Amino acid sequence: MKSIQENGISLYIHIPFCKTKCPYCDFNTYQGIDNLMDPFLDALRVELELWGKVLGHPPVNTVFFGGGTPSYLPEGRLGEVLSTARDAFILDETAEITVEANPGDLDQAACQRMLQQGVNRLSIGTQSFNNDLLTLLGRRHDADTAVTALEAARDAGFTNVNLDFMYGIPRQTMAQWEDTLAKLTDLAPQHVSLYALTLEEGTPLQSWVSQGQLPAPDQDLAADMYHRAEDVLEESGYGHYEISNWSFPGCEARHNLAYWLSKHYLGVGPGAHSCLNGHRFWDMDSPRGYISQVQKWREANPAPLSSITSEALESIPQVGGQEHIDPDTECGEAMFLGLRLLDGMDLAKASARVGRDLETHFGSEIQGLVADGLLEQKGSQLRLTKTAYLIANQVFTKFVG
Repeated sequence: MKSIQENGISLYIHIPFCKTKCPYCDFNTYQGIDNLMDPFLDALRVELELWGKVLGHPPVNTVFFGGGTPSYLPEGRLGEVLSTARDAFILDETAEITVEANPGDLDQAACQRMLQQGVNRLSIGTQSFNNDLLTLLGRRHDADTAVTALEAARDAGFTNVNLDFMYGIPRQTMAQWEDTLAKLTDLAPQHVSLYALTLEEGTPLQSWVSQGQLPAPDQDLAADMYHRAEDVLEESGYGHYEISNWSFPGCEARHNLAYWLSKHYLGVGPGAHSCLNGHRFWDMDSPRGYISQVQKWREANPAPLSSITSEALESIPQVGGQEHIDPDTECGEAMFLGLRLLDGMDLAKASARVGRDLETHFGSEIQGLVADGLLEQKGSQLRLTKTAYLIANQVFTKFVG
């Protein structure tokens, strides 16, 4: 627990509600359960209070509201949750506090309220500036609404905004992608995230493709789109700092960096994952079950923990599963998470953190990947080569059993 108190944690808050669920989404999100919103938010605040108590009120360096659609919550509710987090933890005055938002939920008044409540970063799910593709993706906004949302955020006073986009969408053409990139760079948000569409098992979009209602994504075209984005964003002054993320200098996503640098994080809400002191655990998926089990935890009146153990986690009713991160797993994760950052990883620093010499432990794997042109090493610094960005998983699998 000493490391948690000294270094602090990142806090992820999962909001499972959506007005409509997109056909490509396999996240733990739901539409049509708005009647659970009030009891859910009550339970969420209780979970925050109790984690603050049992962890000894540690410092929080970043907060991220994800989902789902956090911006879909009724007016004032985000502020209530943040207020509870401030009471439960020591929230750093400079903490990055991000809210994921749907463009249709954002006007200047809504953005001003979030700023007043302490939110200082928005991540807007834009996905495309092509209306036909937005319709195919089941989004409830059009391109003009996305532009208006960014302008509203800026007019309200936000100075750190991320826009999310997808590429490799069925029927998407390079011309459409070029047009989206041109509009994106003209708008110049501080941060950009680009994700290749993945057909997740069990989603409507995957079913439509498997049944022949939509063509399968063209992987070669998707690779060309990624490389084109690299060029366009570099020309526009963005730094490519992680495989799927670009930003202007100083606007890198601090919350996501905490994941890639293997720092402590706590997740609250249905399905939210945590990693503290060598233990990974997650809350149950069901919002109804979550509400009920958090109430049981409150009734148990838990005492502060002296350490995070499997036994301690088993006593927390809403925890749906857990695993202890053994030394080999910790080493492998340090490698593939650190290598997602395009500046690479300092093997000496990572070795000190995990307590094992990673260069020796993975000597043959590193040498083979360097020989294959997928990694490059300069002293203690190890990083992907540019040709490996799109096949990074082939590199990462070398470090996990």
